[in-house]
This record gives sequence, C-alpha cells and structure tokens, in this order.
Amino acid sequence: MSGEHLTVQSRIVVSGVDADGKSTIVSDSDSVVRTAQPGFTVNELWQIDSLPAKVNSESTVGTEPVLDPPNGGLVVRIAVFPPDSEFDADAYAASLDAFHGSDSHGGAGDEQAAVWHETDTVDVVTIIEGELYAVTETGETLLKPGDTFVTRGVKHIWSNRTEKPVTLVATMVSGAR
Repeated sequence: MSGEHLTVQSRIVVSGVDADGKSTIVSDSDSVVRTAQPGFTVNELWQIDSLPAKVNSESTVGTEPVLDPPNGGLVVRIAVFPPDSEFDADAYAASLDAFHGSDSHGGAGDEQAAVWHETDTVDVVTIIEGELYAVTETGETLLKPGDTFVTRGVKHIWSNRTEKPVTLVATMVSGAR
C-alpha cells in the first residue's frame, strides 16, 4: 500500500518512582510529537538536553520534531521509510526541511544533493522491521532486523529496495567536528 509509512505511531511507556519510593509506570501513551512526510515518518520518543542525564530527568521533546538533538544532548526516535519505488528526491528534501533539517542536505531540484545528507551527530540506528541499505560515498551495506549502523557525521543515503516500509530506532547524540 502506497504511503503506508505515514500511519505509523509509537507508544512510549515511562517508569518513575511513586510517593512511597517504589518503582512504577508514570506514563503510557502514544508519542505526541511526530512528523509524517512523503520521505519518512518520525515519532520522537525521548530527548535529553545534556549528558550525563539525571536518571529522573523528564523528556525535553518540544512541540515539533527537530532533526538534530540539543547541543550536548541526545534524541531517540522511531523512523519509518517508504520503499524506494515511492521515493521522490524533491519530496525527501522537503521532508528534511519540514523536520528542521534544511542544513543537512543540498536542497531540492538536484536529486543527488537532495538525498545525500549529514549531521553533526553520532547516530546509532537499529533496524526493527524490514531491510535498508546504508549507502556511503564509497559503498553500501544491507541492514536487516537487529542490525545496527553507527554513522558518525558522514554523508549517507538510506535506500529501501523492498516494497514494504522499513522501521528503525535512531539514537542521535550531538557531536562536534
């Protein structure tokens, strides 16, 4: 089904401590902050403004998804990419722009510039469902469920060569060059 990735919603269950000092579930809800774009859907799960984090810190996810984590912090998200057969370079560039990531790519109008992107982050990306190629300037590798790809601020492209969406969890930690 075309656009299937647009409907993905993530659930977040958070633990804490009750009035008696006992561990408990303090919240259980669908992610509130998400973006469903032609190029991808992202559900923000948790954000920390600085590391090390206090163990009882609340999430600092704002009201809109933002590509990069706070300087000195991290963000954890679920992302879903449609099959390449649904891919449109200009729509992908617009999706990154809507995700406040306009500085991560070369812009619409040039397919190569629109799809190659990089951020000042260390990203730990684990495939949950489906298959995805991680493409760098000199090669590529196929990632399957359970595989993890660590990208350290380099230009890359994601390529979903199947006919089903791919779901991944990404933990992005701010970095410096």
